[in-house]
Amino acid sequence: MVAALLLVALHLVVQGGHPQQPATTGASGAGLRAAPAAADREVARTHPRGLRVVALGDSVTSGAACGCDAFPALYGRLLAQRTGVPVHVENDGVNGLDSAGLRAGLGDTTSPVAGSVAAADVVLVTIGANDFSDHHDEVVERRCLAAVDCVADEMAQLRTDIDDILVRTRALRGGRPTAVLVTGYWNVFQDGDVARALFHDEGLAAAVQLTRRTNTVIESAATANGATYVDLFGAFRRQRTGMTGLLAGDGDHPSASGHQLIARVLMAAGLPGLSDR
Repeated sequence: MVAALLLVALHLVVQGGHPQQPATTGASGAGLRAAPAAADREVARTHPRGLRVVALGDSVTSGAACGCDAFPALYGRLLAQRTGVPVHVENDGVNGLDSAGLRAGLGDTTSPVAGSVAAADVVLVTIGANDFSDHHDEVVERRCLAAVDCVADEMAQLRTDIDDILVRTRALRGGRPTAVLVTGYWNVFQDGDVARALFHDEGLAAAVQLTRRTNTVIESAATANGATYVDLFGAFRRQRTGMTGLLAGDGDHPSASGHQLIARVLMAAGLPGLSDR
């Protein structure tokens, strides 16, 4: 997930029922309900002018290395189809961003990202992988006694940062109904064929161990702060096509198929906090 800092401010509006399709790849509508469920009808009733989605996070959110529509835009299309109302999507993903950086951005109430969150009905958060980038080689070369030994301080700080990110998100929303969906990772480092070419088996196992621990921290913080945790680790590993097909050529970021999967998994989480599921 590591790259030079680059702010992506992508605004997309899709219309309910007939989403506008850009030239690049879109998400499959397979598996979508033909008619809105009760919760979706309630969202349409309470938000007749549409929904605003803001996506916060790192280069996974921004769509780095893919050359495709990133999952926030795909999610917006699916949400418009399902609720029947227009959906405005703002992608505020930043390549190379870590949890401390996102925390700082939300702490400045005059910042653009804080303004975006204040106006959002749905907030998507994907953050944390870059917190461990300085220890990449130590982990995959098994220079730690265990994958988490050399990142204990970073792991503790990640929990503090995500707690604060979610508290600040709620504060910016001022008590208004909001769905906050926080994802984990399939891997905080490389995976698939690229990882197998770079790391020995012990290194592969160490990266998975670190990822599981990271996801546990993210899930715990999300649950403690009234947000919804969205599991990507299991979702990626259950795909019959295998991990490699879900990743871009760098083995680190999602491919078009990976972004489509993330969008579908987010949709399956519903809109808790904005409606009954």
